[in-house]
Formats: sequence, structure tokens, C-alpha cells
Amino acid sequence: MKCVTLFCDGSSLGNPGFGGWCGILRYGNHEKILSGGAKKATNNQMELTALIVSLEALKEPCEVLVVCDSKYVLDGISKWLPNWIAKNFKNVKNPELWQRYLIAAKPHNIKVQWVKGHNGHNENERCDKIAKEEALKFKNI
Repeated sequence: MKCVTLFCDGSSLGNPGFGGWCGILRYGNHEKILSGGAKKATNNQMELTALIVSLEALKEPCEVLVVCDSKYVLDGISKWLPNWIAKNFKNVKNPELWQRYLIAAKPHNIKVQWVKGHNGHNENERCDKIAKEEALKFKNI
């Protein structure tokens, strides 16, 4: 399996408000940047969307290290999902996104690493900047 690092971040101007997300996939010296947004979204929805769309972009099963500043996403993946699945996502926020994550993550071996946001981590800062730029695109619509 290829080892890929996925840096991801989401932004919401208003929470909910104009939303943006960014994922950077890195394999060796190769890098792919994915980004997008939504007219109305929460920060957590954008964080999850960055993760999901980035995983969906992988063309084969990979070892994926997810690096992000979202405790919601990382704890969801590493701690909460088994219980959420057992209770069929009852009373869970963003169940459709978590179910989409399960499908996107299935072929991969996912590991997670938290990084403190707005603390000078190069890729996290890049993702944050791009996510905010994506969110701002909706201000002019």
C-alpha cells in the first residue's frame, strides 16, 4: 500500500455561514490540492467534507495519515464512530457525512494526527487559507 499524508481543514464564516474546505494529499514528492465550499455550512461540516472528498480522490487503497486541527474529526474517527454505528447514528450531528466517511475510508488504513491550528504548521496554515478563500467566494453570490 502507498503511504499518503492528508492535511485537511474547514472554515465557516458565521458557523453556520459561508463554508470552505481544503485537503492536501501528499505522496512522496507529489501533492494534490482539493478545495470547495458551500453557501451555508458549519465548520464541522466543512472539516468532514475536506476529509471525505480527499479520501474519495484516492485511486487505490492506501495507508493514510490524516493530519488536521479538528478534534471533532479526529475523535470521531478514533473514538466515537463505533458507538455511533452501533446506535445507527441516532442523535449524532452530521450523520450523512459520517456515513459517507465510512464508505470513503473503507478501502484505506486510516491513522490520525492532531496539529494545533493557527500555530505555524505549514500545511495546516495552507489548508486554512484555501478553505477561507473558498468560503469567501460565496459572499459575492
